[in-house]
Amino acid sequence: MLSLVLPGLSNAQSASPPGTPPKPVVFTNFRLFDGKSSTLRDGLYMVIDGNSIGQLGQGQPASTEGKMVVDCRGMVMMPGMIDIHWHSLLASLPIQAILQSDMAFVHLAASAEAERTLLRGFTTVRDAGGPAFALKQAVDAGLISGPRIYPSGAMITTTGGHADFRSLSDLPRSGGQISATERGGGSAIADSEDEVRMRVREQFLQGASQIKIVGCGGVSTPRSPLDMLTFTEKQLHAAVETAADWGTYVLVHAYTAEAVQRSVAAGVQCIEHGHLMDNRTAELMAKSGTWLSIQPFLSEDDVAPVTGPSKEKLQEVLGGTDNAYKLAKKHGLKTAFGSDLIFSAALATRQGTMLTHLTRWYSTAQALGMATGTNGQLLALSGKRNPYPRKLGVLEEGAYADLLLVDGNPLENIDLIANPDQNLRAIMKDGKFYKNTIQA
Repeated sequence: MLSLVLPGLSNAQSASPPGTPPKPVVFTNFRLFDGKSSTLRDGLYMVIDGNSIGQLGQGQPASTEGKMVVDCRGMVMMPGMIDIHWHSLLASLPIQAILQSDMAFVHLAASAEAERTLLRGFTTVRDAGGPAFALKQAVDAGLISGPRIYPSGAMITTTGGHADFRSLSDLPRSGGQISATERGGGSAIADSEDEVRMRVREQFLQGASQIKIVGCGGVSTPRSPLDMLTFTEKQLHAAVETAADWGTYVLVHAYTAEAVQRSVAAGVQCIEHGHLMDNRTAELMAKSGTWLSIQPFLSEDDVAPVTGPSKEKLQEVLGGTDNAYKLAKKHGLKTAFGSDLIFSAALATRQGTMLTHLTRWYSTAQALGMATGTNGQLLALSGKRNPYPRKLGVLEEGAYADLLLVDGNPLENIDLIANPDQNLRAIMKDGKFYKNTIQA
């Protein structure tokens, strides 16, 4: 019998980094959601060999000698989920603490949150801005538990753009002077094509797998109205061209139609947010094949509390969510799921709940597919900079062994995902168990 909680795991499910299983694992008696299909498949077995899926076949394996056999007792096996818009260092602390604390404290808090993220069933995240390089290195080295991280590095913005959190006392900027937030790696200010290229290259030098550019104002930056535009089309193209030189792509923070259109014209491959786009903008995105990475914000419960101008901007974004998703469906946009939960440890626990919001516009199979196979396709755009080159978000031979065992059928009841402590009976990442409460 596999222990109720693996060695190093407490009853609170602290996911201490496990060792590699001493022998291959064979899963039997499960129902499979593979991250691509709309129905479950029965009567299969799966062999985990190292960190990937060695065999996936019908019936029973020819031999189980020398293998750990896990009877899944009819539970549903699905790929580990992917959050395509996550901020590893911003998820669990209030913004005031992030801006005022020693960065060592911020990194320690992020480490604890990474563990909780994994135990919610999110085995991979794309970090959409922040100095997550050291956190990724620690996770990959097995020093701490957490999801795979695709880091973007600092959010590259302009003076006065979203993520320019400088105080007025930092102005005027002179020469190569940088602010405390820039030194911490959360953002980088660029106001010319040459500066854009330099800032992009700096992120790649640190290990970025893709680049995050700010295209308009944002909710949490108090002095950046949503309708303001940041970079010119030529400046955006400089980022796209430089990223292409490194074999990867650019994602752009853009809410408004104007910001999205300018980004598409510059060759950007992925738009973050897009809540205020219009029909013409969606048509342009469909024609160019641009991805839409949008978050299903339905109410103020989905974001950390804000006041003043930020609250007014939030209401505008909330008001545009339904229309944006309808336009995405109407025009068949390549649409990814991300939660963008920031500045609250309590809010971060709603990561799975955010996924359930998608059923307002999609079937449960489509929603789960978006958080697995579809998001995996978007991650693959990082090309030569892809830190995890095997397939993610799907369960098939050769893919990474990142999987969940769900007590119940999430295709019938997606709310199961919103209660991971109770309903996720096993969590495996990279061929290693981080949670297992089923019997062998």
